[in-house]
Amino acid sequence: MHDTVGVIGLGNMGGAIAASLTKNGFAVAGFDIDSEALERAADNGVECPKSIIGVSETAGIIILSLANPSALYDVTAELASTGQTDLIVVETGTFSLTDKEGVQDRLMEAGIAALDCPVSGTGQQARTGDLLVFTSGDEDTVRRCQPVFDGFSRDQKYCGAFGNGSRMKYVANHLIAIHNVATAEAMALGLKSGLDPNLVFDVISNSAATNRMFEVRGKLMAESNWGDIGATNKLFQKDLDVISEHLVNIACPLPLFDVAVKPHRNAMQRGLAERDPAAIGLLIEEAVGLDRDNWPPDAIKLKS
Repeated sequence: MHDTVGVIGLGNMGGAIAASLTKNGFAVAGFDIDSEALERAADNGVECPKSIIGVSETAGIIILSLANPSALYDVTAELASTGQTDLIVVETGTFSLTDKEGVQDRLMEAGIAALDCPVSGTGQQARTGDLLVFTSGDEDTVRRCQPVFDGFSRDQKYCGAFGNGSRMKYVANHLIAIHNVATAEAMALGLKSGLDPNLVFDVISNSAATNRMFEVRGKLMAESNWGDIGATNKLFQKDLDVISEHLVNIACPLPLFDVAVKPHRNAMQRGLAERDPAAIGLLIEEAVGLDRDNWPPDAIKLKS
């Protein structure tokens, strides 16, 4: 097993994972099709081979942090074509079980071990190592990856057979969608009641009413900080679509989730696709008659 860790996909989450690993003493080889992502990674001490195969030639454990199923298929197909059988591929994204199982089958046929290990946390949390990893797959293989997990996360929970990590991530993201909206409503209630939004954040984040999304996104909403992106609305839409499909497949209607999805969908229609889901706070404030002056310039603001 090589000492170098590979990270393929150096965006908001993958880039932060790679940076955390280098900070904690790991040699990291990274690849991304985006030149700016490569430059940021290189600035953080990541070696950047010119190809996916280049990463596989130097790294024994390869972490995937990819944006969509097409990229997932292309990357894993290329890894499977290398002929290398001493690799462990750790898939950390939120995808359908069909896509995840396709990864496992493709890599196993090539003699490559695959783990399903989604991460829970925003980009802001990733930058401080405040991630939880839902590990699943062969337990001995998970143990072999333990030092790597420790290098970029605060904790890991073993969820069982391959695919259970994704099932757990669906549960987590279901709650995140609801907590995003609840946070936006709470901030709007405070503003409408005449309270300073920073005071609302300070008090509630230290009260029994807090939750992790309030602590992360409530601060962004209070400060009208639409530039600190932990995940884009566009990316989170993909996650919501995956959960919605899963709910249909297992015949599990969840009315509160259906309600929480709507503001996130509206954010896409209002030009906020590349903003953090915290931007739904603007839509909730608008709905209750509040009107902040500092909407993002790319957003569509309705006329009063």
